[in-house]
Amino acid sequence: MRVLLVAEQLRRAVPGGIGTYVRGLVAGSADPDRDGVGDHADARAPELTLLASAARRRTDPLRALAPLRTVPLPAAALTRLWDRDRLAAPSGYDLVHAASLAFPPSPVTPLVVAVHDLAWRTVPDAFPDRGRRWHERALGRALAQAATLVVPSVDTADVLLAAGARPAAVEVLEPMYGCDHLPEADHAAADSLLDRLGIAPGTPYLLTVGTMQPRKNLPRLAGAYAAARPRLPEPWPLVVVGPAGWGDAFLPPAGVVPVGEVGDAVLSALYERARCLLYVPVHEGFGLPPAEAMRAGVPVVASPMPSTGGAALEVDPLDVDAMAGAIVTAAVDEGRRASLVEAGRRRAAGLSWRRAADRHREVWAGVGVPR
Repeated sequence: MRVLLVAEQLRRAVPGGIGTYVRGLVAGSADPDRDGVGDHADARAPELTLLASAARRRTDPLRALAPLRTVPLPAAALTRLWDRDRLAAPSGYDLVHAASLAFPPSPVTPLVVAVHDLAWRTVPDAFPDRGRRWHERALGRALAQAATLVVPSVDTADVLLAAGARPAAVEVLEPMYGCDHLPEADHAAADSLLDRLGIAPGTPYLLTVGTMQPRKNLPRLAGAYAAARPRLPEPWPLVVVGPAGWGDAFLPPAGVVPVGEVGDAVLSALYERARCLLYVPVHEGFGLPPAEAMRAGVPVVASPMPSTGGAALEVDPLDVDAMAGAIVTAAVDEGRRASLVEAGRRRAAGLSWRRAADRHREVWAGVGVPR
């Protein structure tokens, strides 16, 4: 099967979780040890080709991932044409898979669209007006044009159905994502980073990871950390990893240390050394950081979300006192920490990009088959 994978997200300054999704699908689909599972006749690994705007530099990093088909337009112009149904997907493929709601019309080739969440509807105040308007228009296009809409959870499927999706068009993928994409930890680089931040080698710290934007709930998390800090054995810092997004500037209280974006190998090291990961967004379609942390053997405090599968210490993201109590438990209570680590490792073991790619392949093989 020849699949055209819309990879324009990888051209963005901050590819985010959707960028990880694209890279993970490519890696999982190319697994050389694949043994051909599934119920469909075409059990072979699909042939993926990436679709994106032209690179701004001579060397295009996307070409190292998979065969690449580019459109000789700047990214902004390309997505505007797609949004207006003015530039169709190229022909010559069996299926087009859109990694997000930014996709080309595909009047001839069947189209599958990944809907990671509908957060702009669930928590509208966490999005700017312009963002909500774009998402609504893009969702309308997806509902009208996609043969299949893939989602990571039943909750997202329910919201999508309430938005007008045809039940037969919605597929819940379990798993839709993997968490085995981070490279081996670079502890030397992590040492250097922490030293520059004034965190001495060997100092325990708490960790949170994510793009800084309103729905990630950083102000409440910082308040919970401030309440928990006096109850820790020492005033361990909270290290905040992630690029700037949008919204009001985050003013960190005492002990909160913003790092910004880091490389994947440094992130691996930061996970491995953390006392616990704190991840409490007000809404999350899946939640990759908790899964990454669980794979690294780190206890996780999180608001309810699909990625954790019940293996995190769950808290109400609006309850600062409850979050503070959970922080102390996950950071200090060795018995509870051990149980969280064990549960997290079990959960992470089921979240591989190979399994996610296999589930996508099963859906792709069934597109167009009468139901």
